[in-house]
Amino acid sequence: MAKFLAELLGCTLPEKGASPMFEKQFDVGFSEKFKRKSMLYWTTVSDSDVTTHKLLRLIFLYILQQDKMPQTPPFPVMYGSNGYNKNLYKAKEEDYEGLYYHENNLVSGSLEALIEHLVPTVAYFPDRTYIFTFLLSSRLFIHPYELMSKVCHLCVDQQRLADPQADKVQEVRKIAPKILQLLTEWTETFPYDFRDERMMKSLKELTHRLSTGDELYRKAVQQMTQTLIRKLTTLSQYEEALAKINSSVTDRLTVLKTKPQAIQRDILTICSDPFTLAQQLTHIELERLSYIGPEEFIQALVQKDPLDNDKRCFSDHKKASNLEAYVEWFNRLSYLVATEICMPVKKKHRARVIEFFIDVARECFNIGNFNSLMAIITGMNMSPVSRLKKTWGKVKTAKFDILEHQMDPSSNFYNYRTALRGATQRSITAHSSREKIVIPFFSLLIKDIYFLNEGCANRLPNGHVNFEKFWELAKQVMEFMTWKKVECPFDRDRKILQYLLTAPVFSEDALYLASYESEGPENNMEKDRWKSLRCV
Repeated sequence: MAKFLAELLGCTLPEKGASPMFEKQFDVGFSEKFKRKSMLYWTTVSDSDVTTHKLLRLIFLYILQQDKMPQTPPFPVMYGSNGYNKNLYKAKEEDYEGLYYHENNLVSGSLEALIEHLVPTVAYFPDRTYIFTFLLSSRLFIHPYELMSKVCHLCVDQQRLADPQADKVQEVRKIAPKILQLLTEWTETFPYDFRDERMMKSLKELTHRLSTGDELYRKAVQQMTQTLIRKLTTLSQYEEALAKINSSVTDRLTVLKTKPQAIQRDILTICSDPFTLAQQLTHIELERLSYIGPEEFIQALVQKDPLDNDKRCFSDHKKASNLEAYVEWFNRLSYLVATEICMPVKKKHRARVIEFFIDVARECFNIGNFNSLMAIITGMNMSPVSRLKKTWGKVKTAKFDILEHQMDPSSNFYNYRTALRGATQRSITAHSSREKIVIPFFSLLIKDIYFLNEGCANRLPNGHVNFEKFWELAKQVMEFMTWKKVECPFDRDRKILQYLLTAPVFSEDALYLASYESEGPENNMEKDRWKSLRCV
């Protein structure tokens, strides 16, 4: 994983002529004219989720009437224009010991004070922005299971749930809805934390205390637990499916090496409509995005650079496997595009494949699928493809030039970021599910989060947690959370999906060999490489 992060965070795309694997460089794979430039809320829930929310809402409405508990703002109004949470809904005093506010924004605090600020009391409930931001960023300082343990102890101690002299039923009725809501936020937004048996143990112990003697609370707990287990089961099934797909690809590579090229299937025999292929690519992108947990962005940073060598930073947790799998999909698509172009023997056929992928890329842009768009552009800018000058001479490149301009890395991808803002605005005001689609260029998103993390200290000189930084970090991750919840509106074509996911692709050496076979070496360096590849 450390090597993966080094490659991933080192740059966004490969140099023209290089493989699309993420290498340490800032010059990316585009035409030479671009190289000369400087570079620098949840929208869907299941039926069971709705049931759980309805139960908790009924309980909450009762508590609001009885105890005047401050209401939580919805996620769309979480953050102000400056990017930081306004935190206008807090019920604790501004000079609360261990917490520091500036202009009504929580900007720093000791870790223990921030944990206490997370735990509800009879008169207080944290707003959702704080819950999300703290649960997201706290793993830089403390393992989730340790945080859960502390939360459980605070709930028991502060609400006297363990005091035999207290009126337990009355105490539970006052605090249980708020604790259940906190746990629901945690299990729904960060379900992967609960793959840890220690997390599940603490969750069961606390919910058992809350649900004792009250059927309504018991039912809410049961719904929450069932929803969590269902999500974890779905994740396991997804991981098994990925492993099966990867195994199938490995098996097919042998076939690709031994089967004559003349009888190989190609993308045009599977799908000749660019819009249909763009739709199926969008299916894959949204499915892979949906399984990436928000914590994976932070856990990847922990693994790369533990906070001040703090021993409390965990290293035994499954950190960013879904994030890594998504990046691997980008690389696979880039190699698939290059393979499809280099594989045909005839120049006319190669040119037709290039024009087809240009049209697919344009449809991806129109849909809002920027990740597939960039993967296709990357594949067409790999050296084995770009060197095919006779083939490119037969291609109408005007549309391709426009796409490259949109994804031009100059001025920190200004054109792309402008298009992304446009797609995001379209998604916010969407009247159809298709208009809601926003699939960002993922490696650039990770770079933005990485540089935000690297550019600001996690702790201030007084030892406080720099929470102002984490408001901004949470803002970026929450935007991603909105995008990944969109369901793909297009019909699935299993045949096309199967091909995109399992069709064998050439390695970098095989791409060069196929390229030289199609259009012979032009200089001594290419001739020497061709000879060495043919001898392997």
